[in-house]
Amino acid sequence: MTLLRQWGATLGKWAGRPVARVQEDSGDPAVRSVREAAARADWSAVREVLEARSESDDRTELLWAVADTAGVERWIDAVVESESDSALPRLVAGIRHISWGWEARTGARAKDVSREQFEVFHARLRTAEQRLYEAAEREPQWTSPWYGLQVSGRGLEVGQTVARRRFEATVRRDPQHLAAHQQQLQQVCEKWGGSHEEMHAFARSSAFGAPAGTQLGQLVAIAHLEHWLSLDSGQDAAYMRRPEVTASLRSAAEHSFRHPGFARRGAWIQVLNTFAMAFSLAGDRDGAQECFRLTDGRVTEFPWYYLDGSDPAAAYRRLRSSSGR
Repeated sequence: MTLLRQWGATLGKWAGRPVARVQEDSGDPAVRSVREAAARADWSAVREVLEARSESDDRTELLWAVADTAGVERWIDAVVESESDSALPRLVAGIRHISWGWEARTGARAKDVSREQFEVFHARLRTAEQRLYEAAEREPQWTSPWYGLQVSGRGLEVGQTVARRRFEATVRRDPQHLAAHQQQLQQVCEKWGGSHEEMHAFARSSAFGAPAGTQLGQLVAIAHLEHWLSLDSGQDAAYMRRPEVTASLRSAAEHSFRHPGFARRGAWIQVLNTFAMAFSLAGDRDGAQECFRLTDGRVTEFPWYYLDGSDPAAAYRRLRSSSGR
C-alpha cells in the first residue's frame, strides 16, 4: 500500500519550464512540523498541530505524516494509557498500526508474502481497529476513525457490505471526504472483488453528485486508470483512446478543476496530476497540456507510480514531453 504524502519542494528551472520533482507533502508546513514532532516523540507538539486542524479530510495528511513515522508505536500506547478519556491518542495509535501493518506485509503480491508476514500484518490491523473504534466512541462526530477503519478493513478483507458501511459512516460526517471516496473506489475495483461497472458508477455518482468545483472529479479519472491497469498490453491503450473515455474525462474536468469554485487546497495537486496522466493516455493533448501547466512541475507519487514505480517524476516528464508541453 502506498500512503500518499506530498511536501512542497523548491522547483528549479530548465529549458523554460519547471523541473519535475516528486513532492513528499502537499506544501502544508504543518505536515513537516507534525512529522518532526512525532520523530522526537513529542506528543504535546503532535497534539497541538492536530488539534489546530479541523477533524475532516483536512486532517488526513497530518495523521498519515505521524503514522508513517518510524517508532511512533513505541511511545503512543503510553499516551493512550495516560489519557484514558481522550480520542486523539487512540486515533493516532490506530492509524500508526495500519501503516505499521503494511510495513510488515510490504507491497509485494499476496503470493510473495509469507504466512508469518500476514500474521503480523493482520495482528497490527486488528489492534488498529480496536483503537479506532475507541476513538469513534469518544468522539462520535469525527470522520478520521471511520476513514481509518476503511483502510484497515480492506487489509482485513471485511467484505463489501462492511466496507460500504464504514465508507457511509465517514461521508455522513464529511460528504466530500476525498480520501474516503478514494478508499471506497479501490474497494469496488475488480481487483478487490468489485467490477468495472460498479467502479465507474461509483466514480460518476460521487463526482457529479457533489457541487461543481469538487475535487471528487478525480474519481472519474482514477476509475479509467484502474480500468486501464487491468487490461493486457494493447487493450489498455485502446481502452483509453475510446471517444467515450475522453468525453468522460472532459466532463469530469469541467465539473472539477476547470470550475471557478475549485479549491486549491489539500490534495488539489494530486487531482491535477491524475487528470494529466489520464488525458495523456487518452491522447487529449490539450487537456494534458493544461494539467501539466497547472501542476507546474509538482509531481505527486500517485498516479505516476503506475507507470514507473521507481521514478514517478520520470513518468511525468515523459508524458509531459509527449503532450508537447
